[in-house]
Amino acid sequence: MKSSHHAPSATSLPRAPRDEAGARSIRYLIMMGIRIACFVLMVLITPYGWYTWVFAAAAIFLPYVAVVTANVGHEARRDRPEDPKGALPATAAPVPPAEQRVIRIEESRPRPPRTDPSQHPDASA
Repeated sequence: MKSSHHAPSATSLPRAPRDEAGARSIRYLIMMGIRIACFVLMVLITPYGWYTWVFAAAAIFLPYVAVVTANVGHEARRDRPEDPKGALPATAAPVPPAEQRVIRIEESRPRPPRTDPSQHPDASA
């Protein structure tokens, strides 16, 4: 019975877990850097006004947003993997006659080694 399952192509495979974890860590660290900047701006910029509350809100809520976005995997952000079949031509290119040669390799039975009577240790000279 033939299976209808095809091997996935290299472009349809998801990212390696190590690469995806690295990308999520970088995203998290960038958001934490923005949070620190918001906290510093909240404290240092005077006179205090409405923007102070914006910086405070960002400093408070960015950790939650950073954790949620860091935990969202690659599959949740992308509907489906790339399908390279749409980019391939519908018909195969004809093979030139020079490349249609068939090479046939046949094995033969191993021959017994030749023995020279003069090389035997029992041979007397």
